[in-house]
Amino acid sequence: MNITSLRRFVAVAEELHFPRAAESLGIPLAALYSTIDKLEEEVGQPLFARGKGKTQLTKAGALLLTEANERIAAAPAPAAKAAAPAGGKAKASKGKGRAPVVKGQPKPFKKRQGR
Repeated sequence: MNITSLRRFVAVAEELHFPRAAESLGIPLAALYSTIDKLEEEVGQPLFARGKGKTQLTKAGALLLTEANERIAAAPAPAAKAAAPAGGKAKASKGKGRAPVVKGQPKPFKKRQGR
């Protein structure tokens, strides 16, 4: 069980609603479902009881929730993402711009060379 999947599990356990949890995490709903399914395979028991309009934690889910909170608290904070470097050199304008070169056609604004 990695920290990312445990964080996703905790988010669903707090919301008890998969779409809201996916929205709060900023991930697609399908990714959240697959993460929870993988966790349930690892544990060997269902973590949520899914009914009509209701999602509830099972006993195994409640046990995993306490363990997940402990592991998340003990884990180091995620590394900050490096800032993207600022833009490069500014390019000078070439006036009207250049026309794309197309094979077999004469260049624009140029006289064709005679034979």
